[in-house]
Amino acid sequence: MPPTPTGRLPLLHPDRLGPEQRALYADITAGPRATGRQLFALTDADGHLNGPFNAMLFSPRIGSALQTLGAAIRYGTSLPPRVRETAVLVVAAVWDSAFERYAHEPVGRAAGLTDAEVRALREGADPGLTDPFEHAAWSAARTLAAPPPRLDDGWYEDARAAIGEPMLFELSTLVGYYATLALQLRLFDVPEPDPAPARDNETPPTDKESAP
Repeated sequence: MPPTPTGRLPLLHPDRLGPEQRALYADITAGPRATGRQLFALTDADGHLNGPFNAMLFSPRIGSALQTLGAAIRYGTSLPPRVRETAVLVVAAVWDSAFERYAHEPVGRAAGLTDAEVRALREGADPGLTDPFEHAAWSAARTLAAPPPRLDDGWYEDARAAIGEPMLFELSTLVGYYATLALQLRLFDVPEPDPAPARDNETPPTDKESAP
């Protein structure tokens, strides 16, 4: 099927979903992504899911597991917001994922990344992070995202000493999850949606900004 303005997959309207699809749709639109400041619109004006979420509806059992993992990564890890968004933007640069940049550059700025840091991450360059932990996490994410990663014992010991094994596990899971989304976004040729208009009742920035 050739791509259309909405990508290679048809957009599934919520009124035409089966039971498993409806349950997944509700988990996405009424879960933690739907709370707090909405820097990424989960649905378009007609209720279709944006970004990688529409594709998840085509296999709701796998899609449900994937979106649950994504929610855990976004809201359940110990990674500081700046580190988390830095790693997501590293993956976006490696995969040249326009949609991930669209969704996560605003979240990164809300988490405290400067325009210069966001620009460097977009270009795949060193963002010049001065905090040792943030720099070590950025370096580890870049190594994990780059194919094929060179993960010898020396690299591992340096990474473990810098950020610890629990966060190294979380960081590797984050990189794998967003690489999966980037692959699916490319496979299904998912375009960036139009920017959502700002809402007058928008709440102050928190760690609950919506994003994949």
